[in-house]
Amino acid sequence: MSRPRLYVGTRNASSWAMRAWLALKASGYDFDEELVDIRRPQRFRNLAVIGEFSPPAAVPVLDTGRTVIYDSNAIMEFANDSCDGRLLPRDIEARAHARSLIAWQHAGLSSLCHRISFESAFYPLKRPLTDAEQDDCNRLFQCYEATLDRYGDAYLFGDISLADFMHAPTVVRLARHSLDTLAWPRTEAWMRLLLAHPLVSEWLAEADRLPHIWYDDYLVDPRDPATLLTAGPGG
Repeated sequence: MSRPRLYVGTRNASSWAMRAWLALKASGYDFDEELVDIRRPQRFRNLAVIGEFSPPAAVPVLDTGRTVIYDSNAIMEFANDSCDGRLLPRDIEARAHARSLIAWQHAGLSSLCHRISFESAFYPLKRPLTDAEQDDCNRLFQCYEATLDRYGDAYLFGDISLADFMHAPTVVRLARHSLDTLAWPRTEAWMRLLLAHPLVSEWLAEADRLPHIWYDDYLVDPRDPATLLTAGPGG
């Protein structure tokens, strides 16, 4: 049987692959990694190759040598199973709460991640967030703060878990847009800790060395498509 292989996308563009990679690494699962360049225009050819053995034709995808697992959440659950459930809380209700946070992120955090792309976290110039985006961020921070108050020590559910790893790319997005988190002190401390985690730091160090992947509409004001937003202080 061949060695397990995880197919991941370009480090500064593939937030879903980052989640799967973090979970597998944290679980101790042994795998090889294959980088798939998902920048345009080569992404179409490269993902077509992935589609020859994975129905969604997307990354991440884990080929264990016996089974192809082609969804980030499924890969993360597989990672948790491979380490005897260590990456989710043991308590049944805490575990359900963690999975609720994971599912919300998997569904796009009520579209919060749609406008604040993962790629933009690595831009040297950041636009200020709109009022609606700020409101969505505050709602998310309120959720983080309540979770940390109830279960947390250092991480959302005490020990680091799939919930932390699932939200890590969002934390990267928001922290690098210099959001004010003074009203959410436990959330602010958790975000700093998560960003400093060795596995998160390893992924980001590689991502920061790559050429930027620009989206033409990043600075477009959604309230007036003819107007550019003024860049804020976040770098």
